Amino acid sequence: MPRINLLPWREQQLAERRNSFYIGLAAATVAAVVAIGAAWFFVNSLIDSQGDRNAVLSAQIKELDTKISEINNLEEQKARFVARMQIIETLQRSRPEIVHVFDTFVSALPDGVYLTGLTQTGQRFKIQGVAQSSTRVSTFMRNIDASQWLKNPELEVVESKRDNPLGSDFTLSADQVATTVEAPPPSASAAGAQAGKGTS
Repeated sequence: MPRINLLPWREQQLAERRNSFYIGLAAATVAAVVAIGAAWFFVNSLIDSQGDRNAVLSAQIKELDTKISEINNLEEQKARFVARMQIIETLQRSRPEIVHVFDTFVSALPDGVYLTGLTQTGQRFKIQGVAQSSTRVSTFMRNIDASQWLKNPELEVVESKRDNPLGSDFTLSADQVATTVEAPPPSASAAGAQAGKGTS
């Protein structure tokens, strides 16, 4: 005799499928939460690791900035030291120049010209004197222009006074030649002075 199943198998099968779906959905939800949590922890670990690296880089940058500042200070000190050395060297080399300048004044004086005053402002000399004639003043200026220690002679005043039997009063100016080489031998200036005297 055939058996007839009168139980509600369809409802039971549907309930089993529904339970399987809920179980799968719960498992998927749990897996998603775990995956999200793992990703969150991984990203946070990367951020923390990058933060540590950034902190190390910041510390190294600060150390390099300190060293750069020290180097800049040393460069400034070196520049000031070099500038002082150059000034000292210039002063040492220019020390004998004034001697040669005064020697030039004496050597460039032609016969009949006498100096009565000499003042210096920077590299500029103001020369006052007495000359027997304007020709001798011109000779004096040519001698100055031909010298190695003076240049740019300019006549300012020539006055003839009756109470001065020596001649005319004159005032002229000249510039000192600034040199950084060794001074020429005195014979050169003396030769120039002799040539100047010969033209008077």
